[in-house]
Amino acid sequence: MNPVAVILRLWWARPGYLIFGAGLAVAAMLAGIALMQNAGLYTASAVLGLVLLVPVILQATGAARVVLRYAERLVTHDAMFRALTRVRVWFFQGLANSAAGGLGMRRAGDALARLVNDVEALDGLYLRIIVPGLGALLLVPVLLLVTWRENGFLALLILPLYFVIVLALPWAAMRLAAGNANEAALAMAGLRNAALDALSGLREVKIFAAEGRMLASVQAREADVLAAQRRLAAQVSWLNLGGFVAAQVAILAALLIGFVSAPVASVVAVFVLTACFEAVSAMPRAGVMLGQAQAAAARVVAAADIAPLVPDPAAPAPMPAGHAVNFEHVSFRYAEDLPYVFEDLSLQMPAGSRTAILGASGAGKSTLAALLLKLAAPVKGKIRLGAADLAALPAEAVRRKIAYLSQNTHLFADTIRNNLKLGDPAADDARLWAALDHAQLAETIRALPEGLNSWLGEGGNTLSGGQARRLALARTLLSDAPILILDEPCAGLDEATETAFFETLNKAAAGRSLLLIAHRLTGVERLDRIYRFAGGRLVAAAG
Repeated sequence: MNPVAVILRLWWARPGYLIFGAGLAVAAMLAGIALMQNAGLYTASAVLGLVLLVPVILQATGAARVVLRYAERLVTHDAMFRALTRVRVWFFQGLANSAAGGLGMRRAGDALARLVNDVEALDGLYLRIIVPGLGALLLVPVLLLVTWRENGFLALLILPLYFVIVLALPWAAMRLAAGNANEAALAMAGLRNAALDALSGLREVKIFAAEGRMLASVQAREADVLAAQRRLAAQVSWLNLGGFVAAQVAILAALLIGFVSAPVASVVAVFVLTACFEAVSAMPRAGVMLGQAQAAAARVVAAADIAPLVPDPAAPAPMPAGHAVNFEHVSFRYAEDLPYVFEDLSLQMPAGSRTAILGASGAGKSTLAALLLKLAAPVKGKIRLGAADLAALPAEAVRRKIAYLSQNTHLFADTIRNNLKLGDPAADDARLWAALDHAQLAETIRALPEGLNSWLGEGGNTLSGGQARRLALARTLLSDAPILILDEPCAGLDEATETAFFETLNKAAAGRSLLLIAHRLTGVERLDRIYRFAGGRLVAAAG
C-alpha cells in the first residue's frame, strides 16, 4: 500500500475531528468569498449612487468569517495533534516489534529523525494539503458562476489560469520536493547522529581535546541540511512567482473585459476573484509539502510497518503450565550466507534449576537468550517451554514468562520509582521496597532525600556502577516471571562488586529458573549445572 495511504488509513480510524475541521475550513472560506462579493457589490453601488443595505450583510459575513476561521484553527490543529499522536504511538510500537533486540543497523539519530522530523512533516498533509485542496475544488463552481454571469469568454480564460495555480504548479512543486526530501532527510539524520555522538561522548571529546573536530563534523552536516533546503527554496520561489502572475492576469482580465459589458458585475467579479485566488495562493507550497509528506510517510512506514523477525503463529497454542526449557537439536545462523553459530545443540533446564553458560564473546551464548525470547528462530530443531513448542506460542506471552537482565540494561532519565515500575506498572510502594531489599539497595535509596522519587541521571549516572546494576536487578525481580535470564550482568564491575552482586542474586532469585550467561564465574554463584561453549557445541563443565 502507498505509504501516504497507510498514514491516512491510520488517521481515518477516528475521523470525527478531521471531518469537522475540514467542514469549518470550507465554511470559513465560503464566508470570506461572500464577504468579498458583498464588498464588491457595495463598492460598485456606491460609485453608481445606488443605496443598498449591503453594510449589514458585510458585518454579518465579516463576523461569520472571523468566528469560523477561529473555530477552524482550533479544531483542525486539535485534530492534527490527535492524528500525529496516533502516528507516533503506532511508529513506536512498530519499531519496538521489529527491533525488540535493539535498533540493529538503524542509528538512534535516524530513528529519532523519523519519529520527530518525518512525523511532523505529516502535519502538512491535512492542514496544508487536504483541507486547502478540498477548498480549491469547491471554489470551481463559484468561479464558474461569477465569471460566466459576467462574460462567458472570461470564464474560459479564468479557469485555465486557476487550474495552473491549483494543479500544474503544485504538481511541479511536488516533483521537486520529492527529489529533495530524501536528500534533506538523510542530511538531517546525519546531523542528528553527529550531534548525538558528540553529546554522548562529551567526556571523551574533552579528554582528547577533540572539540574542534567534533564541532566541524556537526557543522559540515548542518551545511548539508541548509544546502538542501536552499536548493528547494530557490526552485519553489519561481513556482510561487508563476502563481502570483497567473492570479494577477486573471484579475486584470476581469477588469478589462467586465467594464466593457457590466461594470457592477465586473467589480463584484474582481472582488470574488481576488478572494478565490488568495484562498488558493498557497497551493504551490502545498505541492512542496505533499512531496515532503510522501517521502516522510515512506520513511515512517519503512521503519514502523515491518513484520517482527519471528512472527506469531496464526493459531497460537495455549501457554503451558510448566516452565521447564528444552533445546532439542537446535541449529542457528543469522543468514543463509553466514556460518552456523551452533549446530545440533541440546540443553535441558528443568523448572527451578540454575544453569550457567560460559564462553568467549561471539561463541553463541547471547543467541540462546535471543532464541528463548523469540527475538530469533532456530533454523533446525525445536525449543520447548514446558510441554509446548515455543514456535507455536505468542511472543508476548512467552516474554511474560521470562525476566531478562543484560549488561546493557538501560536505566531511564526518570525517577527511581518509574524505573522500577517498568518491571511491573501495577507494583505498589511495598513491592518496590521489597524488590530493592532483595537487591540489597533499599538502604541506599532510603538515604536519598526524595527516596523512590529521586531522579536518576541519563543512563542512571547518578548511581555507581554496582548500584545501577542492583537497581536493574530489582526492576527485573519485580516481574513475577518464573524464568530469569542474566546476560553478562556484571560486565564492567570490579571483582568485589561482582561477588557482592551474585551473593545478592543467590537469595533474590530463589524459586525461579535461572540461566546465567557469562565469560567466567566468581565462585559464589549457586548453580546446578555449568556448560561451556567450545567449537559451536555445549560441553558440560560441572553438574
